[in-house]
Amino acid sequence: MATLVENLRQKEKDFLPLNGTDYVEFYVGNARQAAYFYRAAFGMKLIAYAGPETGMRDRASYVLQQGKVRFILTTALRTDSEIARHVHKHGDGVRAIALWRDHQPRCPFR
Repeated sequence: MATLVENLRQKEKDFLPLNGTDYVEFYVGNARQAAYFYRAAFGMKLIAYAGPETGMRDRASYVLQQGKVRFILTTALRTDSEIARHVHKHGDGVRAIALWRDHQPRCPFR
């Protein structure tokens, strides 16, 4: 009986083979201050930044990591942007969760 169950499990194919979570992106009112908080309170490390200095005129993003946990904190630099409208309507919060699987691009800042 155990052999039959093992054979059935081997034949089943995972329709969504996930290796884990790649990153969680938050839309926040002040990404610089939020990044400082996560670094000071939880010991996360700043591993990447994108903003006006890197060619992104409408937003600034800080990528923080601790172990396998990676957060992207994004803030609007213009009041008429989709990010600013989202934060105004909903407040700070999760905007995107990226799942990691084989043969997929990883974090957009790498």
